[in-house]
Amino acid sequence: MIKSAIEKILEISEPHITLINGENYSDKRLTRISKDLKAEGIMIHTLSGLVDFIKNSGDVADKTNYIVQVVSPTEVRFYSGLNSDREREELVIAKAELPTFTFDRQINSEEFLINVQAKFVDAPGTDKAAILRFAGTVKAGSVREYSDNGVSQTATVKRGVATLTEEVVPNPCKLAPYRTFLEVDQPISEFVFRMGGDEKSVTCGLYEADGGRWKITARQNVAEYLRKELESLKNILVLA
Repeated sequence: MIKSAIEKILEISEPHITLINGENYSDKRLTRISKDLKAEGIMIHTLSGLVDFIKNSGDVADKTNYIVQVVSPTEVRFYSGLNSDREREELVIAKAELPTFTFDRQINSEEFLINVQAKFVDAPGTDKAAILRFAGTVKAGSVREYSDNGVSQTATVKRGVATLTEEVVPNPCKLAPYRTFLEVDQPISEFVFRMGGDEKSVTCGLYEADGGRWKITARQNVAEYLRKELESLKNILVLA
């Protein structure tokens, strides 16, 4: 009881500064209080919502040196200019809400077909239709031969009692999954398509094969959208 009371008194007492060998030391940990108070950033999930906030905020129109930073394909942050403490206020954080697809491993063919159909864009120049057609054709126990020459994949599929037919899919294939904000074009990138399984099941998988270049394209698409939407506001810098 006495010990805790003493510790409480020491805690609320003023700090003492001591000069030792030309250096100042304090007997308490000190926390600097900023001169300018900052609000907590607002969380939103669309680029259009971010644009609406910026265009309809009276403070933005009256001040200068705002920054919109495209942090990643799924995150954008809106900052004020520097205050008297050389700090920026984080006003808005936009984080995209997107469907998720499991890359770099194989999953059941039925789950694969549903996910590709629902979570990939039907964009010109992509191989989505070929992937769906190929993965939907091959059934458990129907593959007699399967080959991959690095450019295309071929599966010899058993049809009926004795008929054999070949199904081909480009490999690597070009696809555009939902990976950035829905207001902009989804980047097209290359994937390696693989199939496996046994007599009871067929598995399919997509493996990313562009070295992450799609992230650069996605950030550029987001930045271009924001620059176009905010071009009337000359006091805002968009960084990607």
